[in-house]
Amino acid sequence: MSKLLNLSNLVSGDIAIDLGTANTLIWIKGKGICVNEPSVVAVSVIDDKVIAVGNEANAMVGKTHNDIKTVRPLKDGVIADFKMTDGMIQGFVRKINISRIARPRMVICIPSGVTDVERRAVRESAERANASEVYLVEEPMAAAIGIGIDISLPKGNMIVDIGGGTTEIAVISLNGIVVIQAIRIAGDEQDEAIISWFKNEHKLEIGQRTSEKIKCNVGSAIRSKGTTIAVKGRDLVSGIPKTIEVSSDEIRQALADTIHQIQTAVKKALENTPPELASDIIEYGIILTGGGAKLKGLDQHIRNKTGLPVHVSEEPLLSVVKGTGMILEDIKKYQDILI
Repeated sequence: MSKLLNLSNLVSGDIAIDLGTANTLIWIKGKGICVNEPSVVAVSVIDDKVIAVGNEANAMVGKTHNDIKTVRPLKDGVIADFKMTDGMIQGFVRKINISRIARPRMVICIPSGVTDVERRAVRESAERANASEVYLVEEPMAAAIGIGIDISLPKGNMIVDIGGGTTEIAVISLNGIVVIQAIRIAGDEQDEAIISWFKNEHKLEIGQRTSEKIKCNVGSAIRSKGTTIAVKGRDLVSGIPKTIEVSSDEIRQALADTIHQIQTAVKKALENTPPELASDIIEYGIILTGGGAKLKGLDQHIRNKTGLPVHVSEEPLLSVVKGTGMILEDIKKYQDILI
């Protein structure tokens, strides 16, 4: 999904950005989501010039020659490459056809674990992209707002945001995060687990995009009806490309360790939750959001392990950018949670 709106006549507008490990989404004030593309940059090895960002760069992954490399500037929920993050933010801002003379306000969503140095780097990148004012907001807060939770109430809400690089578990009350538990186990780690499974069990080498496709199509957190999928890769013994059939239950086994770690982190966050807020969670349940929440049976698995109600948000991939957009639409209302 490149552009959801016709932006050819756009002159100016304040911007909200969900800067994610896997995807970057942009919201324009009064218009909604306009960009939802992979957080990937294609760059020239010769002069370090950014060639493409988003969908165009993602199409090049695994297919470049020696003069071009593809980079994911955010890894495990943190900025791994400041220069490429800068180029990516500016590249996405150019995509939305903002007038060069416009000086929009920007609200940028960041993982809760980023350092002061990383926050400063994001702020400076936005300023170089011509922002007049830059506000930062932590991901769990934006996700809660996007789901429709009134975070100002004295009521405990547990949000489990499973992104590309990190899973963040937060208990939110009175405009603040009371408990935060973050682990670097999420969508990317699950893709790597599937790659390792095929390498070890079938002596078959597959790419990251193939692994992600397998996870989305037949991945599950619980035992389900046996379906099979054809997987193409390179035979590690002969070196020749081949196709094999595997069952969905094999993929469940490949994902089992990452799912266990997410479930353990949820339990740890629950153990650290004050009793009054814990009673609210018993009543209202745990809400899963982020792309990883779409894994089949994950809600049921966590429900079985915790004994608590578990719900998947309506549009888990869009919760964070929706929340960031809602903050942008009414910055005064959310002033207390902005960084």
